[in-house]
Parts: sequence; structure tokens; C-alpha cells
Amino acid sequence: MILTPICFNGSNLSIKESPVFTRRVYVLVAITIAALVISLLGPSMAATAAKPTPPPPTPTPGAPQPLQIYGAWHCGNDSCLWATVRNITEFDSMNHWLIDRGNGLPSVNVVVLSFVNPLKLLNKTNDAGTVNGVPRGITPEIVNYFKSRGIRVMLSIGGITFVNDWNTALATDPTQFGLNAAEVAQNLGVGIEIDYEENNSPNLTGLQAFITAYRSVLPYDATGSNHAKRLTIDLGAGNRWLVPLNQKASADWLNTTKPPVLDYANAMVAARPDTDPATVTARWNEHISGYLQTVPLAPAKLTGSLWLQYRTALPECVNFNSSLQKSTGPYVQTVAPQGTGSTAGMLGFMFWAAEVEGTRTITTQPPNTCENGMGGAAGYYNIPIPMPALRQQ
Repeated sequence: MILTPICFNGSNLSIKESPVFTRRVYVLVAITIAALVISLLGPSMAATAAKPTPPPPTPTPGAPQPLQIYGAWHCGNDSCLWATVRNITEFDSMNHWLIDRGNGLPSVNVVVLSFVNPLKLLNKTNDAGTVNGVPRGITPEIVNYFKSRGIRVMLSIGGITFVNDWNTALATDPTQFGLNAAEVAQNLGVGIEIDYEENNSPNLTGLQAFITAYRSVLPYDATGSNHAKRLTIDLGAGNRWLVPLNQKASADWLNTTKPPVLDYANAMVAARPDTDPATVTARWNEHISGYLQTVPLAPAKLTGSLWLQYRTALPECVNFNSSLQKSTGPYVQTVAPQGTGSTAGMLGFMFWAAEVEGTRTITTQPPNTCENGMGGAAGYYNIPIPMPALRQQ
């Protein structure tokens, strides 16, 4: 639309074509319109600017890779405390599906016993539920129950319940904390998982000291042959939670050229189960694309996690054919590197959680066992047992 200045000449209305006048009025009208547009659109424009830049689209998939990791966190029978010694016969009656999917083969190739209290581990606490900083229920017999079937075992230090204890331990003596963790790993023949869920201001300096101390005793071993040398970390389900931790881990600790090195990361479960495969894989892809990170993470350094049971039975446990581990499997096996790494495909899946995860969640104890979910997937994906040496790039 072209605007022409209008002038009054006596009682007559006429069009004035003065160039100077025209330019001035053009400027005045333009400023007025701009101010009007800003006043009308400003709030929405500001809201749009405040949103994070959307992550880039997933690139063309690569050649499918076999899954190498397929495992579950294990909470014992007391909601992740492991405070009581278990009789192996009783333990087997509650957990047999993990070592036998129905044909004598395990349903998993790794179990992560959860959780060790970080501050008690630093102090080597002895109390009603703890021996030298380790929950009383995490015994050599429980470890051997799994390892004797070719299933790797790890201990998870932390969890959301023990965030403050992580902070205190890291502020007190992170080096001794790391040395104590390495000692437990050697004594039990297990790996260690860092589950430090401090969202906004994690003590990254202290955590670096913990990792350095652990690796001073148990150096990084790409072959994975020494189980105690396996040291991993849990990151957010996507990159919008635990952002500083995600950034540091991707830039440094999961880069094999920057020792001390962690073996891989688990993208943890979201606050509640999802049903849409695209939602799940979009979160995992935030790590791989480097969304809100300083650098992308190689697919070969990441597992994706799913809920195993919730307040109603989930397909992940009871029906593989309608499960997310089936519908998201093609993404997990083929997602291409997006700036870091050279091979397509994530390492595999982890599941939260076996046996009694909490008081409001269905357990995986009989009759709610998971041979038809995780067990079916283990057969479908031909999960290697024992776990092989992991892809590095």
C-alpha cells in the first residue's frame, strides 16, 4: 500500500505531492506503524526468543549396528535400599526371569544394583543397613548370582534421593571418595555408575577429582575385560535437565582422547513413561546432536532408557511386540553421528527398574515378571551374553 500526504487548502481537500513533505510523512507513518507492530507482537516475539533453538533434524540413518548393552537397574525388594541380606533361593524366586527368559538364556547382559549412598561410601559407614559404606544386601553372593550366568554387574552410586549426600561427599573429599569406590569395585568385581542428579549447580570440580582418583587405580579399559574398570555416568533423558553435567560429560569425560575417560552414558528415563516413539527418540537425539551441549555425543557412547513397569503393566515388561524397545529399535540401531563419532547406532537399552522400584509401581516379582517383554527383546535383538567389547567411536 502506498500512502500519499493529504493537505487542506481552505475548505477543499486536495492531494499534495511535495517531495520533501512526502518523505517526512513517509518516515512519520513508518515509525508509527513500526511502533504499533512492536506493541502488538512484542510479547509473542519475546516469548519466541526466550525458547531454546529447536534441535536439528535427525540425519539419514546409517547401517544398523547390533545392540551391545541390554540391561536393567535393580532396586532389590526394598525400593532401592538393599538394606537386608537376601537368601539366594528367595532372591532367585523373585528374579529368575532375569537369568532365564524361558529357554535357559538371560533376559539381560548387565544389571546395575541401585543404590549406594555416596556419603556413606566416603565415610565407610557401618550401620543397620550398611557395611563399610555398601548396602548390606549387595553381597558377593548376589553379584555372583548374575555373573555366573554371564551377566555383568555394576553398582549405582546416588540416585535422586542422595543428591545432597553427593554434594557433601564431593565437597568433603572427592579424591578419597573415588578411591573408596574403586576399592569396592575391585572387591566385588563390579563396575561403578555415577548417578549424580544435581540439576542446576553440580560440583563438577569435585566430580572430576572423583573420576581422576578412580581412574588412578582402575584405568580406562576399552576391552571391558576387567569389570571393575567399567565407570559410567547417567545423564538427563534429554538435554533439558542436568544441563551442566551433560555438557561436561559430552565435552570431556566421554571423549576417549581426553583422559580420564568414562566408558559410556545412560540417558535416563523421563519422569513418567512415554507411549510415543518419536518423543522418546527425540530426547535421545538431543545428546547426539549436541543440543544445549558444548559438543555432540557419539551414538556409540550412549544408551537409551525406558520404564520397565509403572502403575499399570507396561509392554516393555509383558509384550515385546507392542513395546517401545521394538518401535524405537530401528533408531537406536541406525542413528548417525551428528558431529562426534564415526559409527551409527547407540549402544543399546537400559530399563528402570527390576524388582521393587517403589511403593506405587508394579514390581517385576511373580506374577509380573518380564520374560515376554525384555526376554522377548533379548531374543529378537540377539543380545550378546556376556557383553562384548563396546564400540568406541
